[in-house]
Amino acid sequence: MSTDLGKTSTGLSPNVAALLCYVGLFVTGIIFLVLEKDNKFVRFHAMQSTITFAAVSALQITFSILVFLALLVPIVGLIGLILWIILMSKAYKGEQFKLPVIGDFAEKNI
Repeated sequence: MSTDLGKTSTGLSPNVAALLCYVGLFVTGIIFLVLEKDNKFVRFHAMQSTITFAAVSALQITFSILVFLALLVPIVGLIGLILWIILMSKAYKGEQFKLPVIGDFAEKNI
C-alpha cells in the first residue's frame, strides 16, 4: 500500500473510501464527491468513478437504443467490468491510478 494517504472527512481509511467510490459505480462516486471534503486521493477516485461509469452507462444505453450497435452492448459491459475490478484494486492498494483522459480530467477537477 502507498505511504500516508492522509485523513478523510468520512472517518474511513483513505484506501477503503477510495475503493468504495467504485463499488456502486458512478452512484458511490457521486456520494463520495459530496461527502469527502478533505482528502484529494479519495476525491480523485470519486471523480474518476463518476465520469468513467457514467460514460460506460451512457454508451450501453445509447448502443441498446441504436439497434445496429446493439451487439456492442456486451463488449462495453465487459470493458466496464474489467475497469471496475482494476480500479477497485488499485484504489484499495493506495494507488492513484489514472485512466487516460478521464484520469487527467478528474485530477484537474477535484
